[in-house]
Amino acid sequence: MTATDDHDPHRDQPFDLLGIGIGPCNLSLAALADGVPYLSAAFYEQERSFRWHPGLLLDDATLQVPFLADLVSLVDPTSRWSYLNYLRTRERLFPFYFAERFHTHRAEYDAYCRWVAESLPSTCFGHQVDTVRWNPGRAVFEVDHTRLDADGQAEALGRTYARNLVLGVGSAPYVPEPLRPLAESPAVPVVHSAHYLEHRDRLLAAEHVTVVGSGQSGAEVFLDLLRARPAGRERLTWIARSPSFAPMEYSKLGLEQFTPDYTRFFHGLAEPVRDNLLPRQWQLHRAIDHGTIGAVHDELYRRTLGGGWPDAVLTPGVTVRTAGRMGIGAVELHLEHEQQGTRSRLVTNAVVLATGYRERSLDALLAPIDPYIRRDASGRPRIDECHRLELDPVVAGTGAAVHVQNAERHTHGVGAPDLGLAAWRSAVVLNAVTGKEPYPLPSRTAFTTFGLGAATEPVSPWTATSPCARPAGTRGS
Repeated sequence: MTATDDHDPHRDQPFDLLGIGIGPCNLSLAALADGVPYLSAAFYEQERSFRWHPGLLLDDATLQVPFLADLVSLVDPTSRWSYLNYLRTRERLFPFYFAERFHTHRAEYDAYCRWVAESLPSTCFGHQVDTVRWNPGRAVFEVDHTRLDADGQAEALGRTYARNLVLGVGSAPYVPEPLRPLAESPAVPVVHSAHYLEHRDRLLAAEHVTVVGSGQSGAEVFLDLLRARPAGRERLTWIARSPSFAPMEYSKLGLEQFTPDYTRFFHGLAEPVRDNLLPRQWQLHRAIDHGTIGAVHDELYRRTLGGGWPDAVLTPGVTVRTAGRMGIGAVELHLEHEQQGTRSRLVTNAVVLATGYRERSLDALLAPIDPYIRRDASGRPRIDECHRLELDPVVAGTGAAVHVQNAERHTHGVGAPDLGLAAWRSAVVLNAVTGKEPYPLPSRTAFTTFGLGAATEPVSPWTATSPCARPAGTRGS
């Protein structure tokens, strides 16, 4: 049983599962939950429709994961919500077959997700979740929400009850502290790469443009600007804090760090070890894919064929110390090179911040249930193997749970936001919520054994001895 878009906003009967946020992670969960007939589920999103990084849907940009890393296929390749079935419904399966594209266009992935989001009966857009409380009398969560109209204005208030929550509120563009005042001012274009396309014309018209950030987004923006500017008059600077413009780790054994096996291994490490390990894994998710980094070099090389060098400066190992406006239409960046220990200044007319994303804070949303949440030594929520917040036994003992998606990097590692693990993570959550086995999971997913004496066959998430099992005597769905 699923929710419908016009379900009663004051519904008194609790859902088995309520998802907050509809990004790719919770959309995967919604798609797989649609195949569990005995589970009642709804998913709330304050936006009016599904949108996935619209500012970076460049013409040639592709996903960094294969098409099989869709919402469902790595758990249930027969699902009606698979990417291949999406192509079949659009009568594009044969063209896709002959195109031999293992990595699909980013815009195509966005269109696929939008098709799923608009077709599922459990997805409710225009629903802003305001707060979450625990109701001890009914042993359920109370979720207060506001239904928004087409202009984003409050239309009606509602309250929904749920036995289990899944928080998938995603991440937000990160702007470094020295550049925040400029990014909030309309006078000079200092924009995050998440909004690149909506500002592209203005950026192309700027005399000099600086790109900050050495990841995939930074490379794509730099390449797009480079291709649009005349040879010899590019007037581009690309700086980054990382020590090099490095390629993504994409070897077959290296990619096994994005498997459930590695996720379990990472989760089992001591907290200080995990915190020390994460920053050293930047090439797994903050570097540049081989095709893009090659295309950047090819474009720069092409511009040397007539003699001379392109007017483009690429400097890694650089930090922006401070920044400020300089006259009309100019920005002054004060830079420091970490390895040299030298400082310099750069005057530019526009800045694109390809500085990544940060997990959205859950503190405000979960403030009423904060006393029930167990935290680690750094004050972060403790999250168990099944992506579930560790709660006080007063709540956990009832069988109620709060799961998180893309908010558990500190406990589950670099694979937490990875699209390739979305379906597997959703299946883990559904198996834990139902206490059954709607989606059998493989016992082993990697050739690598990541620790000495590490078990290759983890305990199933629905067995009584598993950390994901429901407490004895609690309600099932």
